[in-house]
This record gives sequence, structure tokens and C-alpha cells, in this order.
Amino acid sequence: MIRSIQAAQRLDSRGHPTVQVDLTTDKGTFRATVPSGASTGANEAIELRDKDSSAYGGKGVQKAVSNIELVIGPALVQSGLKADTHQKMIDCFLNNLDGTHDKSKLGANAILGVSMACARAGAAHLDIPLYEFLRRESGGKKPYVMPVPFFNVLNGGVHSGNKIAFQETMIAPVGASSFTEAVQMGSEVYQQLKKVIVKKFGPSATGVGDEGGFAPPISHPHEALDLLVEAVSLAGYTGGIKFAIDPASSEFFRDGNYDIGFKDDKPNLQSPKQLAELYRSLLQNYPIVLLEDPFAETDWDSWIEFNQNCPVELVGDDLLVTNTKYVREANDQRACNSMLLKINQIGTISEAIEAANLAYSFDWSVFVSHRSGETTDDFIADLVVGLRTGHIKPGAPCRGERVVKDNRLMEIEAEILAREECIYAGSQFRVASKY
Repeated sequence: MIRSIQAAQRLDSRGHPTVQVDLTTDKGTFRATVPSGASTGANEAIELRDKDSSAYGGKGVQKAVSNIELVIGPALVQSGLKADTHQKMIDCFLNNLDGTHDKSKLGANAILGVSMACARAGAAHLDIPLYEFLRRESGGKKPYVMPVPFFNVLNGGVHSGNKIAFQETMIAPVGASSFTEAVQMGSEVYQQLKKVIVKKFGPSATGVGDEGGFAPPISHPHEALDLLVEAVSLAGYTGGIKFAIDPASSEFFRDGNYDIGFKDDKPNLQSPKQLAELYRSLLQNYPIVLLEDPFAETDWDSWIEFNQNCPVELVGDDLLVTNTKYVREANDQRACNSMLLKINQIGTISEAIEAANLAYSFDWSVFVSHRSGETTDDFIADLVVGLRTGHIKPGAPCRGERVVKDNRLMEIEAEILAREECIYAGSQFRVASKY
């Protein structure tokens, strides 16, 4: 039984407040800390902020904390729901308690913290790892599949102070034989990339963005990709590491066009067709295997047209916001073939699992992701294994709030291999759920 729920305001990786939850049962106390995004979709569940300019510039979360301690906690304790067997019922209870379609009354950050803590408590009560608890909740099968980490090693867009519009340029060690080897490959390329940047731009250019990737003074996507080609070559991994891009294009969508110079003094407007041609050129010239949010969340026509002959995984983030309503619409419209999964976009673990399973039913891929405002909570490491999604965005292979996910995944891999079979997704990351 759930005995008590307490909450507190803590800080995320950007220095902004976030919600921390401590849920106590007769098995102990289970903690969860909620992530937050900078580049957010318009239809995401609502993160409750205090909007009091005298504290944290209005970004405080004391209202969400109070909602947990004064509303959610007492109601959930009184409900008698059990963490080990009632995760879906608990999440439904939380949604009904809020009563809005977007969790704006109590706050998605308040609700998610409790949902995450309940999942941890449920796993402990069953004496199983969290990833196994989540596998059972999702109805997933075995063997376990370890994901390919898509490391965001070059930051741009609203995540950094340089002039490149595209938000993330990633490396994916598909040629590794295990997750542990993939981390080594990613780390070695990251260190080589730093040397390349120093050589080209000087030591002052090695500052990092929100997600730990370097943010050198570049303006064009091909410049970022050329840096990666050189770093991968120097590390000796040419062919074993592929690339991915997340332009986060909603951030530079302007009146039907895309301003890829939005961080520069001079606008550089591209029509949707021109931007699509830029993507196709990049796909032809670089080993890119995944493209996320190439068009704005409202630009459905461009998504649909591009998806007709897109040769790589086409991931919807802002377009879908981990919400079954938009996943269904995107499938009906044939707008993409993959869903980015961010737990705070939807606000409960059960709804995130439901969205993933719906995507799988459409023969899509699912790509688990961190947020730019991260914490040292490693929940999504267990989630990616439990849901068998085959790939994850943990950030760059540096900074504590990023590498804690990598370290947890290496622990999971070692733990599983000590007792049973475990597969590294590798080049089959898109279809890991079908193994």
C-alpha cells in the first residue's frame, strides 16, 4: 500500500526548478525527478509553473509541489490502490483527479512524478527490476533488446548559442556488438570531435549546449556533418557509426516558410520544398539513418509529401507529442513512420506505454528521448529496455544528467547477460520490437 507521498522543488540541468517526488510504501521510499523541455510541442501536456517573477524568473514549481502534497498524495493514499498491480489504475486515477485533457489543473510535472515513483515502487514490491516491470506493463516479449544510443554531439537551435538552426546532430554506433561497446565508440568520437573543433576554431569553441554536445561557430548543417565525418574517421569507426538529425523545425517555421537563419542577423527563408531538397541532399551525401521533426508540427502537407519516399526513419516529435490522438492522425495521413517517446509530453507512464504500443501496431518505430532540461533520474534507461524500442536519445556522452542514462543501461546489460540472452539492436534498431 502507498503510505505517503511528498514532493519538493529541485533543479534540472539548466538550473530551472523541477518536481521531485518521494513515494513511501512498506517496501521503502521511491524517488522520481521530472524532466523538462526547451523545444516543446504545442500539444504537450501542461507543465505547471508558478509564473511568479520574484522567484526563479517565474519558473518555480511550488504550485505543482503543493498539488502533490495537498491533493494528489492524500487522494492516492486514501484510494487504496496498490503500486505493484495497479499502475494503469493509478495513472487513470491521477488523470481523473486532474480532470482536464492536458493535465493543466494539477500539472503534468506533478502527475508524472507520482506516476514514475509508483512504477519504481511497483517493481520493488514484485522484487523485479524496473525494466522488467515496464516490460510486463507493456505486454512486451523477450529476449531483452539493448538500444543503440543516438548521442547528440553537436548542439544548435534553441539548445545553444551558435548560429546553426538545426537543433541536434547525432552519432549512432550501429556497428557495436553491445551497448557497452557503443558507449565506448560514442565517447571516443566525442573526444576526437573536440580535437577537430579545437584545430578548426580554437579552444574557445568547445563550449557545450543544453544536451552536452559541442556548439562550435557553424551555420550550416553540412558543416556539422563534415565535422562528424572527420571525427568518426579519426576514431577509426567509419562505417560503424551512422548519423541522425533533429532540426526541431517548428522553432524556425515562419508564416509557411522556414528561416534557417533565424539565429543570424540575416533571415534565410526556405520554402517547404526547398527545405525538403536540402534534407534529400544531406541524406544522399552523408550516412544519415534517422530524421526527426524535419517540418513544423502544423505543416502536415510537407510531412505527408516527404514521407512518400523517405529512405530513412522519419520521427515525429512535436507532431505527435507521445499522444495516441496524434499518432492515429499521423498514421491515417501517412505523415511519418516513427514516434519519439518523451514521458513528460503525455504525463503518465501508462499513457506513454499506450502510445508506444499503438505506434508498434502501425508497424512504426519508437524512439525514446530525454529532454533538454534533464535530471539525474535514469528512468528512461529502464523504459527503453522494457519497451524494446531499440534506440534512445540520451544526449552527449558527457555531463552527469546525460551519462547517468548510459551508465544505467550498461548496468542493465551486464545484469541481464549474467542470467539470460540479451541482444544489441545495432543496425536493426528500427525493428527491435519485432525480435
